[in-house]
Amino acid sequence: MDNETFNLDLRKFLKQVGVTSQREIELAVGRALAEGRLDGVKSLPVRMVLTVDGIDLTHEVTGELSLDQPPR
Repeated sequence: MDNETFNLDLRKFLKQVGVTSQREIELAVGRALAEGRLDGVKSLPVRMVLTVDGIDLTHEVTGELSLDQPPR
């Protein structure tokens, strides 16, 4: 295995995941706000599941996305 090639491909993939995931979340939250589906909602639970076929890897990351304004 060529570690340099592997690491470059891995970083490219993770960058693509980050950029596209952020865009999709922002668009979905914007639509939900416009449709009034988030009235009174202060945060959204979020979960990302990573799977890698061929090595039987499943990794889950959970968190919370705050919709509240930060305190002033």
